[in-house]
Amino acid sequence: MIVYVLGNPELPEDSLPLRLLPDLKRRLPQMEFAVKDPNEEWDVPEELAIIDTVVGIAEPRVFDSLDAFTAAPTMTVHDFDAYANLRLLQKLGRLKKVTVIGLPAAVPDQQALEFAVSILK
Repeated sequence: MIVYVLGNPELPEDSLPLRLLPDLKRRLPQMEFAVKDPNEEWDVPEELAIIDTVVGIAEPRVFDSLDAFTAAPTMTVHDFDAYANLRLLQKLGRLKKVTVIGLPAAVPDQQALEFAVSILK
């Protein structure tokens, strides 16, 4: 299984999944992790797993559908985000099943790591 890891290393509030990446690779060596940019084209597997920071949640959470999310306001193509990319892939029929491991920005790294590992095992 491949797990897409999203985040921005330049923004502390959006870098948690990237900070967890070395420990995830160490704890789950049988899995493949790929850092992805929402603005690039993705090769989408039948079942897509994503680890990302999610605004508006207080605890780590698993989402099995994009219906749980609301779109961020967009004014230009620069506002295109992971959600918009996933919705487009879904509309094109390229996204069959998605699981998002959502991490709030303020959760401690160790708590987020343990949660993600428990879901991916």
